[in-house]
Amino acid sequence: MTSAHFLPATGLRGSVSPPPDKSISHRAALIGAMHDEPVLVRNYLDAADTNSTLAALRALGVLIQQSADGEVLLRGAGLRGIETIDETIDVGNAGTLMRLLPGWLAAQPGGTFTLDGDESIRRRPVDRIAEPLEAMGARIEASDGRFPPFTVHGARLEGIRYDMPVASAQVKSCALLAGLLADGTTTVVEPARSRDHTERMLAGAGVSVRRSGTAVEVESVDELALDALEVPSDLSSAAFLIAAGLVAPNSKLVLEEVGVNWTRAGFIRIALRMGAIIEGDFEDEPGDAVSPLEPVSDLDVVTSPLEGTVVEPDEVPLAIDELPLVALLGCFAEGETVVRGAEELRLKESDRIEKVVEGLRGLGAEIEGTPDGFVVTGTGGLRGGVIESHGDHRLAMLGAVAGLASEEGVRVIGMDASNVSYPQFLEHLGTLA
Repeated sequence: MTSAHFLPATGLRGSVSPPPDKSISHRAALIGAMHDEPVLVRNYLDAADTNSTLAALRALGVLIQQSADGEVLLRGAGLRGIETIDETIDVGNAGTLMRLLPGWLAAQPGGTFTLDGDESIRRRPVDRIAEPLEAMGARIEASDGRFPPFTVHGARLEGIRYDMPVASAQVKSCALLAGLLADGTTTVVEPARSRDHTERMLAGAGVSVRRSGTAVEVESVDELALDALEVPSDLSSAAFLIAAGLVAPNSKLVLEEVGVNWTRAGFIRIALRMGAIIEGDFEDEPGDAVSPLEPVSDLDVVTSPLEGTVVEPDEVPLAIDELPLVALLGCFAEGETVVRGAEELRLKESDRIEKVVEGLRGLGAEIEGTPDGFVVTGTGGLRGGVIESHGDHRLAMLGAVAGLASEEGVRVIGMDASNVSYPQFLEHLGTLA
């Protein structure tokens, strides 16, 4: 575990290209491996989480060539060609992998697959993917009924209508992937819209994906038909640089070729409502038609005076990974910033409500936790101090950004956690500073 000290910045200037999108990289590898023919993924994220996905696919017999320029060539076994393996599949710290891969494995009749991961993964529940998969005909055996390690017993699946109790792109994606191999139609209904990368990718692979409001429907297919995929820059990673540009004084920066999918840009909309100056070619809210394309744009960010806001529960799924940054912006905003309906944050790599409140309070913030979020009273800035990442990549980067805009600087303990999603984070901060 490494620590790093971030001193107050006099201004962030310049342009960088944030790393490839983590969520899309996971999905591209998994869906690429489900093809009969080779699939080339360009600009794949080379980071701990996404490399766990490649390692898991190799363990399942997928042939993978990975080049230094970010290209990954996958030669899979098709939708139905995975067989039981004796070894445990190690998902590392990758929650997306842990929740998406079982959708494919559950549809391999007679197959038995055990998944496990690091200490953090063993605290993350899998009962929410077990529920739809078992309703479709698979069987899931989990530790204490809901935690890793867990075993997926594949079966011939039947399509279902599944009404999700909580909006989650990971759970939705798991059920949709299983639906590709299930008899009949599989419909997933969310209480609110979540990110739609899986639907777009499946549409690009020739799957008839039908959407009606918050319901998404697929039917069984014999094969997928993608030749190549291009991964844009990650908006969730770019969000940390956006936040730094908004609160560090005298900043003006450009983030290049960032994915601006509407279902990922909730943080941008919240920040704009707070008064942020962020310019880009943003996607409008999509209708029921499913586009196979991921929109991208350069983003221009300037230091901005901010005002507090209220983030309501229906906004949470589209900004879930960036809500810690909303808390940070709230420290520098005038008035009160409130986040509600974000219980999901307690089930991330750490309890992000507890740890964000604890961490920012230690830096001088006036912040209180609630069962489903937090309340921040803006004071115009942060004093500085020490913050612990607790092995959570987003807490590590939050501390770094706080340090750049603080009065005294911030030391982040466990800064190496940022390698999970953004290995070049320190390099890019150095470029901009």
